[in-house]
Parts: sequence; structure tokens; C-alpha cells
Amino acid sequence: MTPTYLRELLEAVGHAVDGLKFAGGSFSVHSRSSLRQLIDIAHEHGVHVSTGGWIEHGPEAVQAYLKECRQLGFDYVELSTGFISLPTEDLVRLVRDVRAAGLQPKPEVGIQFGAGGDSSGAELAAEGTVDASWAIRRAQACLDAGAAIVMVESEGITEDVASWRTDVVLQMVDALGADRLMFEAADPPVFSWYVKTLGATANLFVDHSQIVQLECLRRGIWGTKSTWGRVLTYQPPADGA
Repeated sequence: MTPTYLRELLEAVGHAVDGLKFAGGSFSVHSRSSLRQLIDIAHEHGVHVSTGGWIEHGPEAVQAYLKECRQLGFDYVELSTGFISLPTEDLVRLVRDVRAAGLQPKPEVGIQFGAGGDSSGAELAAEGTVDASWAIRRAQACLDAGAAIVMVESEGITEDVASWRTDVVLQMVDALGADRLMFEAADPPVFSWYVKTLGATANLFVDHSQIVQLECLRRGIWGTKSTWGRVLTYQPPADGA
């Protein structure tokens, strides 16, 4: 993504975007000036900026990494543990360290080990999945440590599976609340299901090419047979109206 593309995208539909996330450690291959330019453009449009999963690769350099993120202007630091084994208490320490550095932590949880890499569906299936209760406890620990929101990985739930594990989604929502969860929803059928099930205000992470499609779905002006004209919200009138 170039600065020109990002600026034009946000000028057109930035009002429908809360945050911009870099994929994985892609920000590490940008020049410092290019990275600052992208971050500044996002901030000019009221969009916060998040790293992708990266911090977990250098535990001996966490504090230096956080300092650099703050100097560059990042708002959120993603804490991805999809394809590494990290004890929950260590993830909680990272959440607290990110907050102490003046940044917002965005931990990721899921039920599939190996999520976040480029493994095939067969490889992920061979790994198996964990019970939803484990992911819920991990997410709750992060929220208790000060994370405002937790990202839910799609692998094992709606990605690289024979059938969607919507039961996991609903268990997490029941336990933690939809407002404190953001769901990875990389395909239109997936984000359509989330909007139908959780409503138009569901927190969803999509590709930049899908912003318009998702926003039209949220507003009820686009959809398939099962969603066209059926997505509604209700805001009561202000006092005295």
C-alpha cells in the first residue's frame, strides 16, 4: 500500500474505518520515512494504526520495540500468539508492558495452533483445535490486564475448516461481550454472517479492498438474498426530541 493509495482510500471511505493494521511484520521492510508517512495519513483521517504480529519474535528486545513503536506513532501493538506457544501469564505481562509504554495492547486469541502463518488447511487440521473455554479464559486474562479489545483469529473457526465453528464465536460473545471482541472476517460470506448474527455494529477486521462492501452491508444497502434490506439498527431519539 502506497501513501497515495492510502490517502485516496481514506478520503473516500475513512469515515467507515476505525483502524489500520499492518500485515504481520510488513512495517519492518518500510523505510522509516515511508512508515511515518503512512501512519500520519491514517491519523489525519482519524484512523488509529496497529502493528501486526511481530513483538513475540524478539522477547529480549520488547522494551526497545515498544519505544520504537511509540516514536513512529503507532497507537496499538498487536500481540499475536497464533503460531507460537506462549503461556497466558507471559501474554498478560506483554499486555501490561504495552500499556506501560503508553500504547494500546491488542492481543489475539484463537482455537487453532499455527494460525497467522501460511500453513495449508490440511496442516492446520492435523494440529487440531483447543476448546473454546481455553480461548475465553485467555482473552479474559488480557482484558483484566487492561486490553480494551481482543482480536479473534479466524483459523479453526471460519478459515481452513470443513464447517464453521460458529458455536465458538457465540460462546465467546456470551462470556466476554461482543463490544470487547474483534473478529477476523476475511471473506464476504464470513462478515455477512457476523453482521446477521451480531448486528451492524459488530467489530470486524477485513481487507482494505472490502471496506465499501462491508459498509454497504452494515447500512442495509447491499447484500445477498438473506441480508438485502434486512440489516437494521435502532437509535432512540435524544431527550427532548
